[in-house]
Amino acid sequence: MADPTGREAVAAVWRIESARIVGALARYTGDFALAEDFAQEALAEALVTWPRDGVPRNPAGWLLAVGRRRAIDAFRRRSALDERYAALAHNLGEGGVASGSGLADPARDPEDVLWDPDQIDDDVLALVFISCHPVLSREARVALTLRVVGGLTSDEIAKAFLVPTATVQARITRAKKTLGAARVPFEVPPAEERAERLGSVLSVVYLIFTEGSSASSGDHLLRLDLAGEAQRLARVLARLVPNEPEVHGLLALLELTAARFPARTGPDGEPVLLEQQDRRRWDSAAIRRGRTALARAAQVGRGLGAYGLQAAIAECHAVAPSVDETNWERIVLIYEALGRLAPSPVVDLNRAVAVFMARGPAAALPIVDELVAADVLSNSHLLPSVRGELLARMGRSDEARTELELAVRMCGNERERAVLERKLADLG
Repeated sequence: MADPTGREAVAAVWRIESARIVGALARYTGDFALAEDFAQEALAEALVTWPRDGVPRNPAGWLLAVGRRRAIDAFRRRSALDERYAALAHNLGEGGVASGSGLADPARDPEDVLWDPDQIDDDVLALVFISCHPVLSREARVALTLRVVGGLTSDEIAKAFLVPTATVQARITRAKKTLGAARVPFEVPPAEERAERLGSVLSVVYLIFTEGSSASSGDHLLRLDLAGEAQRLARVLARLVPNEPEVHGLLALLELTAARFPARTGPDGEPVLLEQQDRRRWDSAAIRRGRTALARAAQVGRGLGAYGLQAAIAECHAVAPSVDETNWERIVLIYEALGRLAPSPVVDLNRAVAVFMARGPAAALPIVDELVAADVLSNSHLLPSVRGELLARMGRSDEARTELELAVRMCGNERERAVLERKLADLG
């Protein structure tokens, strides 16, 4: 009789081990796109076999061995004289263990797989760098990272970003073809390229978390699964590259931001603004992890980077007993430093909010007006939302109403839009 828990076991193992499996197969075959395909074939076989025969003693080893067998079969089908297969067969001794591969003999128990921790780390790190390669579009990097590093299915990714599954599948297929056409090797980039490429990796993880922490559309403010996946990826990176300060800075930012999630929504999912949140509901363990990561970032680097500075702002909120007791002047200073290091309209808008909290709306409005004059953030509801709030605090109700009406029209998230509509109603 089939065991329904077998499918649950497949899903759990895949989520935890997929990056290691795809990474090992990519090193084994020398082809990232093929490796991902073979891993998916192994996953499909597990979904049939495990519920029927039971979960193997070494589930990850089983998946890896099946994926490797699929690779051997594919190379054999191409041609018995194919040079690639000949080299593969030579290394394997037609059924032996490839040197340094950590892969099981397909003629033996598929569960008897030896994992080399150092090689696994290199495989996963290489997989991360490939998934976030600069030749790919931002959307492709996100989809590929969630698929091959995070272990999410196309359906899960599509649901998270509120797009059709076919769109996600097309992005992943196109990304793999692009990597193949660009002949991107399966390797950790050399030291001189690593810093630049790491920035792309961190931005992808941050994008995933941002969508999870403030959904751009839909009827939920938070998408905890998506934000949690970004946190997990950041923890993996912190283990793989422990001497990179911005990795720890990003991890700190994610932990400290996620710590507020339990208090950010009410019983019905409605947003709860910062000044109204019950800080007793904030996750104290996440705050401790975030502060530890921030201290590590400061320890291994020469000053905090952009993610580290954002984490330092989040720490100011995390340690403050209330909004009124928050060190807003320090937050303003950190935003000024962040604006010099990584200038962007979003940083300036957040600085304006901090200036408002520290010095009042009249001091903050000129910063916002400069952004309006520069015609930036024209597709975001955030700018008219903040400007409307400042004008309302200054008693300029008619102007505030115009801004908030614009913000309502531009806001794609139903929960945030409801908050804006309440502010608009409060203007009378």
